[in-house]
Amino acid sequence: MLLELAVEMLNITKTYPENNLRANDGVDFVLRKGEILCLAGENGAGKTTLMKVLYGLEDHEEGTIKIRGNQENISSPMVANRLGIGMVHQHFMLVEDFTVAQNVLMGIEPRKHRISYDLKKAVTLVNEVIERHHFSIEADMVVRNLTVGQKQQVEIIKMLYRDVDILILDEPTSVLTEQEIESLFSTFRQLAKRGKSLILITHKLREIKAISDRVSVMRNGKMLGTYETDEVDERQISALMMGKSISFFIEHTKKDDESRPVIEGRKITVLRQGQERPLLNGLSFTAYSKEILGFAGVSGNGLGVLEAVLGGFIPTFDGKVLHNGKDITNIGTALLRKQGLAYVPSDRLHIGSSLKATVQENIIVGESGSFKKNGFLDQKRVTKHTNDLLQRYSAKATAQMPIGTLSGGNIQKVILAREIERYRDYIVFSEPTWGLDVASSQFVYEQIASLRDKGAAVILISSNLDEMLTIADRIIILYRGTRVASFSGDEARALSKEEIGEYMLGIRNQGDRGA
Repeated sequence: MLLELAVEMLNITKTYPENNLRANDGVDFVLRKGEILCLAGENGAGKTTLMKVLYGLEDHEEGTIKIRGNQENISSPMVANRLGIGMVHQHFMLVEDFTVAQNVLMGIEPRKHRISYDLKKAVTLVNEVIERHHFSIEADMVVRNLTVGQKQQVEIIKMLYRDVDILILDEPTSVLTEQEIESLFSTFRQLAKRGKSLILITHKLREIKAISDRVSVMRNGKMLGTYETDEVDERQISALMMGKSISFFIEHTKKDDESRPVIEGRKITVLRQGQERPLLNGLSFTAYSKEILGFAGVSGNGLGVLEAVLGGFIPTFDGKVLHNGKDITNIGTALLRKQGLAYVPSDRLHIGSSLKATVQENIIVGESGSFKKNGFLDQKRVTKHTNDLLQRYSAKATAQMPIGTLSGGNIQKVILAREIERYRDYIVFSEPTWGLDVASSQFVYEQIASLRDKGAAVILISSNLDEMLTIADRIIILYRGTRVASFSGDEARALSKEEIGEYMLGIRNQGDRGA
């Protein structure tokens, strides 16, 4: 039987002139109608670039694109939308000050009497999509106040509302829980049954096996091949992606007599004006030296708020944060940095880096004074320092490149290099491997474990349950801003994901066992 093709990309070649990087090198790619295809490969393999070409965000110097058998010149996302192609980006393209409804309906706003914006209808239309697909947000929420996971939901809802025929999703499940992922996958399967064609850019091997009909693997800008998913296993896919097989193993530790309290939270409460339920509700914890303390939960249940408190971005309503016994509550980010805060944020593009600045400018931000000579910045010393770090952290970049031209994994390596270099006795990681490939994730885990072994108190905030079970020595679970359970890493690993998920969803409450 001849299968109907939704997309054919033939001999696609794309080179970035600013660094002469050939991101796509004669790539062939085929998507069938009504299938779910995973596009896999490590960071910098060229996956996202290929999809940006398909979506009209990037041009290409060679090759042709056919949509439903017709050759097309996709010069912009607007052209792609007219052809029934939609894309959910790994890094969000949202207006922070708009509501969910305003973001979803941007450009297709409902009008009252064809004149004014019909806000009530907009909220109703978007809430219908939210309820149909069981998302955990509401249409009238302001995007600025959402967590990373909730913002990703908004991006997916934008495309579901437009009812596109060809849907590209760049790391769509990066910050979702097991239950949210299964719900989303159910949605994807229903879309495919209705004849929609889906492309999932992902690094998650289990995800590839769970959802895709076929998997295409890229490495170093080339397409290695496309395989029926049920004919390859995770180890084979990993070997294709990296040229070798990778499995995670991080040795865990337990608190000992040499461990000391470094960061303490005492009944931390955060309230939003006009809202009765606290965003954090009397949260207490102690992060000790020589351990990794993990905070797990479904997005929207306090993880993002805890990150903002520890980073000095929002004030607490009640309670205290102590650093080595000293009260550092509400002193702000600048003073926290001076007193030793090292911090790898979940939002690496807007908080963790300045995209228009060079790699070396991002490396020395806040520390430029230590690189001055006779009152002037010693550029040679800065460049050498930057290049040394890039080499040590295996980041594919040069000191003078704008950091915004790097892949997500390489941006994260630059941030890691900067923060680990300046850490003193504690460091906060939030969603540290979001959107990273297997090799980059393993690298990050090894760096985190190394810091712990050197005596650091590591606070890991993550909605990725696999990540938490892989690396955390202790785990605290939050639900609606309240601590509902805490486990040693070994205790958590003895439970099923479904059991842990019941705590994360508020079905079970262990009670405060102390930490």
